[in-house]
Formats: sequence, C-alpha cells, structure tokens
Amino acid sequence: MTNVIGIHKVSAYLAVEGAAEAIEFYKKAFGAALGTRMEEPDGRIGYAELTIGETVVMISDAWPDMRVLSPLSLNGNSVSLVVEVEDADAAWGRALGAGASIERPLKDEPYGRTGWVVDPYGHRWCINAPIQG
Repeated sequence: MTNVIGIHKVSAYLAVEGAAEAIEFYKKAFGAALGTRMEEPDGRIGYAELTIGETVVMISDAWPDMRVLSPLSLNGNSVSLVVEVEDADAAWGRALGAGASIERPLKDEPYGRTGWVVDPYGHRWCINAPIQG
C-alpha cells in the first residue's frame, strides 16, 4: 500500500536520564546495536542510534532546558513501544535480566504471547510474539 503523503517510516526518539547506561541496557535487553553516538563536551549524549531488529531507535540524555524530558521526570509517559519477537519467553528473560521491571506479566492472549515491562529509564515496552499462522 502506498502512503499518499510520502512517509516511509516513523522512528522513536527516546529521552532518558543516563543515556550511556541506557544504551547498555537496550543492548542487553533487546539486542540493540549501537550506530552513531554523539557526545557533548559535558559528557551528555545528544544523539545516538540503536538498531533493534529492523528499526532504528534514537536516544539522548534529557535536556530539560529544551523541554526534552524523560518519563522519570514526568512520573509517567504517553508513548509505549512494542517489540515483536519470535520467542517471547526468551526476550522476556533478557529484558528482566537486564533490569526491566514487570508491569503486566507475560501470558498467552488471543493475539499472541505478550507482556509489558518498564525499563529502568521509565519507558514502557510490550514484548509480543504474535500467533503464527
């Protein structure tokens, strides 16, 4: 299906408190591969690219003076991320082992095996293995 306005993809750009540590978390939890990483003279990360599966997720440290705020500073968030995997149990174990906390336990649903975690930086992630068929 052709998009009539020419948009080919949408990527998330996450703001976190502690981007350097968050990059390591995403590598362990979701197998992210680090691409570009740009640090400011004060050590904060202004921009980094992580590839998770076929998707590029961008990340930076929070910049409150520019209204780039993390979910932790907002005491919640309005966006959740969904990771589609082949083996939900294995992905679940990696996310928890890397430091994620359980929001909704992993279980079988009519649309697949799914559960929700919150990463140490406040972002919500749905881990989902869709029903094959």
